[in-house]
Amino acid sequence: MRNGNEMLQQIVDKSAVDAGFRQELLADPKGAICNELGITVPDSMNIVVHQSDMQTVHVALPPDPNITEEQLEAVSAGLCCCW
Repeated sequence: MRNGNEMLQQIVDKSAVDAGFRQELLADPKGAICNELGITVPDSMNIVVHQSDMQTVHVALPPDPNITEEQLEAVSAGLCCCW
């Protein structure tokens, strides 16, 4: 089973060489990721993809340590990819 970092790397690598996939990822992140990785992302989980440029820096903070029972179940089931 792949971990979240490995799945993220697969998505980033493909987006670097496949312009169509990159556009799909920007337009429908959840659908593109589910199709590429063959996973199901719960409806309750949002995925936002940011495209960097030379004038913008994106800072991703780790998840709030106070997670809900539903989020904990998703993590334990391997469904959460907190990158």
